[in-house]
Amino acid sequence: MAQFKVEGGVPLQGTIVPAGNKNEALPILAASLLTHESIQLSNIPRIGDVESMIEILRLCGAEIHRDNHHEITIQTEKILRTELPKKLCNKIRASVLFLAPILSRCGRVRIPFPGGDRIGRRRVDTHLLGLQALGAQFDVSDGFFHVWSPHRLKGADILLDEASVTATENLVMAASLAEGVTVLRNAASEPHVQQLCAFLNRLGAKISGVGSNVLTIEGVDQLRGGSHRIAADYLEVGSFIGLAAVTGGALWIKEAAPEYMRMILHQFSRFGVEVEIHGQDILVPANQEMKNKPDVNTSFVKIDDGPWPAFPADMMSIATVIATQAEGTVIVFEKMFESRLFFVDRLISMGANIILCDPHRCVVVGPTPLRRQVMSSPDIRAGMALLMAALCAKGTSIIQNVEQIDRGYERLDERLSALGAKILREE
Repeated sequence: MAQFKVEGGVPLQGTIVPAGNKNEALPILAASLLTHESIQLSNIPRIGDVESMIEILRLCGAEIHRDNHHEITIQTEKILRTELPKKLCNKIRASVLFLAPILSRCGRVRIPFPGGDRIGRRRVDTHLLGLQALGAQFDVSDGFFHVWSPHRLKGADILLDEASVTATENLVMAASLAEGVTVLRNAASEPHVQQLCAFLNRLGAKISGVGSNVLTIEGVDQLRGGSHRIAADYLEVGSFIGLAAVTGGALWIKEAAPEYMRMILHQFSRFGVEVEIHGQDILVPANQEMKNKPDVNTSFVKIDDGPWPAFPADMMSIATVIATQAEGTVIVFEKMFESRLFFVDRLISMGANIILCDPHRCVVVGPTPLRRQVMSSPDIRAGMALLMAALCAKGTSIIQNVEQIDRGYERLDERLSALGAKILREE
């Protein structure tokens, strides 16, 4: 177990390049199993969740070569196993993304219940019902999903019962090699879903409607090899903007994919956090005003999350910390996960003026000076939010269980130290 020792009160200054998008890399790694030909991926983030996916790929029979620190080549001429081990899959939610590729190539797959962040109930029904609509059968027992199909999957018109990102990704992968045409309605359209579709189309898939909530997939007999560059992680960019704002520093964020940042920047502007866009780069000026801008005829700001293009659920923890340093009252409404806001008890122990109303809502009144604290990181995004709080707090804080942060942020302590942060990793 590792921990961060963080001395707060130092403005971050300098230039930083965001890593590749974790939520894009994970489904594309799984999708590499759909073809027996070579796949080259670049800008792959070196983080815990990616390493877990690569380990599962190797167990499936993939040959993986690292061309350099952020580039890999994958080739899976034959899938050697259709049952995945509990130990690995329990570490990562994205292990569920192996359902469709292994089923499509082998006709059956057995995967244990996926792990990942404990932020509330996370259904898999949409995955299984969608595969069933394509002709698969499934059984759930002994902590495993067993899915099989005696024949090639067949296209269908499917209405997803929720706009699940990973279910959309699984069904797009399955439909790409199914017989006939599949229409996915109420599909997720997040940037990483769009990039997965672009990757599959590059391999010979026929997917249209990309970026909308209705996807049409014309099945093909096989996919070829190809290459793909993982886009910048817009959630990491949002985290860096928040870090600059709460510490009073100035950051130049290069290759920041501002086309995916519009809703995040809009919501941050309601806290008084403004940025400048220079081509593909984003500048966060120093010493932001940090004063809430309420809606017309109200005295507070309300921020909530939802499916793309709404404010991302993964940014709610970051927004909550920013709210503690902005003047005014904010109502935070986390609609998607009933346990994500429980991390605010750590912020309260640091001096934040927060009332947790129920599992989905809290009220934040700022600004409040934060003080040092010893705390543990409960999940990836809450861990980043606690690190933000520690960097703007008075005194030296300890953040334990930073392996959770490592799952989603690459070498965060080293990269922030280069910006002036006083952060030390201790084993």
